[in-house]
Amino acid sequence: MKNIKSEAFLWVQLGGFVLIWVALLYLTGTSLAINWEAVEKLPDAVTIYVVAAFIFTKWLWRLKMFSGWIVPFPDLQGTWKGELKSTWKDASGQRIPAISVVLVIRQTFSSVSCTVFTKESESYSTAAQIVRDEESGTIRLDYNYTNRPKAIIRERSAIHDGAARLRVVTVPSLRMEGEYWTSRCTSGDVAVSFQGRELADSYRPDEFGE
Repeated sequence: MKNIKSEAFLWVQLGGFVLIWVALLYLTGTSLAINWEAVEKLPDAVTIYVVAAFIFTKWLWRLKMFSGWIVPFPDLQGTWKGELKSTWKDASGQRIPAISVVLVIRQTFSSVSCTVFTKESESYSTAAQIVRDEESGTIRLDYNYTNRPKAIIRERSAIHDGAARLRVVTVPSLRMEGEYWTSRCTSGDVAVSFQGRELADSYRPDEFGE
């Protein structure tokens, strides 16, 4: 697996600076050769690069025109809704019904974080990354998290850690599916669909017809 956010960041840093330097030499009529006159243009190229890199990594990377080549990873920021099916069993030995979930992803050019809301708990990622399988080309969102159930149910559901791996699917619509594992020796399947760029801040039962 390869962290394609790190790969893209390195490419933008190296390739972007060289392009800016060459463009500056051309616009100022300087010979496109490695000589002292070209070296003298380096401070100006650095200044332009810093400003351009800030603007690009802050806002422009989200534009579709850069997707797939300069930016090889998808923009996942927004609110996702779906359900998870757990292997956890209650006191009677029965598996619980599917649980409605809200996944909120906050993403910049160089980082990503995840928050999951359910009716009974909240989870916050402690580490997250977008990775690509070099053989299949599959893109995934992997993250570790800490889950904090509401205080009134911790007698039966303790605070715990876990990890999730979700495969990004773009056709026919943007969604993710995968699985998760917890320190309570349970696991399960997750499926969520993209809802929009607005970032939810809680679980709202009315949105699931509860």
